[in-house]
Amino acid sequence: MQAKQLSIRVRPSLEVCILAGGLSSRMGRDKARMKLQGRTLVGWVRLAAKETKWPVRIICKDLVARCGPLGGIYTALKTTRAEAVLFLACDMPFVSPEFLQKLARRLTKSRNVVFTRHDEAVGFPFLLRRDMLGLVERQLAAKEFSLQALARLSASGTVKPARDEQWRFLNVNTPEDWEQARRKADDI
Repeated sequence: MQAKQLSIRVRPSLEVCILAGGLSSRMGRDKARMKLQGRTLVGWVRLAAKETKWPVRIICKDLVARCGPLGGIYTALKTTRAEAVLFLACDMPFVSPEFLQKLARRLTKSRNVVFTRHDEAVGFPFLLRRDMLGLVERQLAAKEFSLQALARLSASGTVKPARDEQWRFLNVNTPEDWEQARRKADDI
């Protein structure tokens, strides 16, 4: 009798890193600490992240300062023990754990990077394997701090949210965005 070969799909170990080390210059105050219905913006994001059951860290101080999100990405990849990191922005209070899990399912052996696609651009949330650290280091050395460049250079995969879920990806960057988030929070 011939033994059957078992095909088991092994998922990489994941860690969630919430980037909260920005200057909040467009908002004029620290966005991460702003309270929406009694909970800070970073608290909303942490809650969604914890529901995934993956370890969660908040990156408040970048190892390389003044590089936009790339400094936080570098810090997380340099210090993680996980095989891949799911990156969240501290200013997206409505992101859902279901979407984060959907994003994680798109990470495969042949795909090192998965971004969320918003219209014609990519952005948060996104996943990077730890072995993408070298690419991030090269971007920092070249002073190319753009997430769009990271996506382009990494030949990333993308996931586009359903039309009725796009409101969940509101970035609270300005006082106008803050008012929109407050109205949305009152509706849910």
